[in-house]
Amino acid sequence: MKVVSSEIVISAVKPEQYPETDLPEFALAGRSNVGKSSFINKMLNRKALARISSKPGKTQTLNFYLINEMLHFVDVPGYGYAKVSKSERAAWGKMIETYFTSREQLRAAVQIVDLRHPPSKDDVMMYDFFKHHEIPCIIIATKADKIPKGKWQKHLKIVRETLDLDKNDQMVLFSSETGLGKDEAWSVLQSFM
Repeated sequence: MKVVSSEIVISAVKPEQYPETDLPEFALAGRSNVGKSSFINKMLNRKALARISSKPGKTQTLNFYLINEMLHFVDVPGYGYAKVSKSERAAWGKMIETYFTSREQLRAAVQIVDLRHPPSKDDVMMYDFFKHHEIPCIIIATKADKIPKGKWQKHLKIVRETLDLDKNDQMVLFSSETGLGKDEAWSVLQSFM
């Protein structure tokens, strides 16, 4: 897909703030510091639309990005970050759960994992949450440029097995540095629209 326009339309914390449109939405989930902002920027051909922070856990709202006036990316707060108070974490959890379980426009969850490491307990919990609520999930295994090409399949197998990946869920090898997987990611997303 050729992205000609993209903008952040709102940062929401409750359903009444969500955009009132029927446009398809794709929610991006991943642990803090996994590269969600880099993924968004690469997919949208923008250098800094999604702010990349040196401090993990910066995203504390649901950030809705309007793309080509035809779909939304929804960046949800990263999970698994320790320096956030329990009450803040509980509030985020509630906000995220409300979005994922009640938003009719949601077409699929895009779960971003770091290809270099086996998925964390939090990654597995998040994936299990999507499966429990019957939310289609697309796995983006990012940072592929940090691993020699000959080891990609081995690492993908570890991700697949650790998450116990459903055979209907697709996984895309991705690099925000090189753009590897960008076209494939767009074609998988478009298959849900």
